[in-house]
Amino acid sequence: MTTSIFILLCFTALTLGLTAVYVGYRVGLVLSFKTAANSWTRNAASWQNPAWVTRFEHAHANCLENLPLYGAVVLIASLTGQLALIDGLAWVYFGFRLAQTGVHLISTSPLMVFIRANMLAGQWACLIYWLIQLAG
Repeated sequence: MTTSIFILLCFTALTLGLTAVYVGYRVGLVLSFKTAANSWTRNAASWQNPAWVTRFEHAHANCLENLPLYGAVVLIASLTGQLALIDGLAWVYFGFRLAQTGVHLISTSPLMVFIRANMLAGQWACLIYWLIQLAG
């Protein structure tokens, strides 16, 4: 297994793990009869989650927004026999991803949001570099 494919698996596992935390919280509330299973509706403030649960939900959504981008680059590299091109920066990319997720879970202060944005910029820089290399 190449590094880039391994990182794709790790990114997927990270996304699934974030989901498990906030869904586990919800399941606990339902099983303890503290709320109904349909208490969470999309884009409606029908339930007030603790701040940490909201941060997990937002970190999960952010992973969902970025996982397809990395997956598409890995797929293209794989189909064109250029995975070695991705492998060199794959750990750097995932390091930025882990840092962004970690900061997302820690705080939403202005400094942390700034740091988080820079971690996203690092991921985008890797993606742009890969796209240019794959197209060239």
